[in-house]
Amino acid sequence: MNVNQAISFIDQELSQTLSDYQDWFDLKSDVRSLKPQVGWSIEQVLEHVTLTNHFLLILIRKGTRKAIELSKKKDVKAVIESRPINLQELDAIAKHKAFEWIRPEHMEPTGDKELGQIRALLEEQISECRELLKELGNGEGLLYTTTMTVNNLGKLDVYQYIYFLCQHAKRHIVQMQKVMDEYTGAGGLRNL
Repeated sequence: MNVNQAISFIDQELSQTLSDYQDWFDLKSDVRSLKPQVGWSIEQVLEHVTLTNHFLLILIRKGTRKAIELSKKKDVKAVIESRPINLQELDAIAKHKAFEWIRPEHMEPTGDKELGQIRALLEEQISECRELLKELGNGEGLLYTTTMTVNNLGKLDVYQYIYFLCQHAKRHIVQMQKVMDEYTGAGGLRNL
């Protein structure tokens, strides 16, 4: 995948991620707050995703600044030609329970934010990622890498970090669907 294809693909993934989350926010309050036998409620998952995005965006912003600085000193075209973008290695992130990972405590949902705030925050975060992607429209995102310890991924460039954010969100759609399945499968909920 070349850099232009990767940027376009990631931009589409960001839009799709936001779209995929809308129905979860529109569920009835009592459904969103239902606690499964194991794990978080849908509302808690929604909050967790925005908390994780917050910390990923700190790294993405820093990476964007550093990549743009490096683009003034390095031959971006040569880097693009020497390093293909590999997004497929991040696909496992979207698979719920595909690997063991203990999330840091600061990414645990607290219940401090109202649903409207969480929804607005997710929209802002996705929008910011799309803007940062535009800033890196000439391949600059390849110039700066940061270590990602999740699933032992190692060094990721800025484009991969933005894609990771999407994959993490997808992972939790699967988790929320399992919560829904637990309740609807048990015959407990109708007309959600």
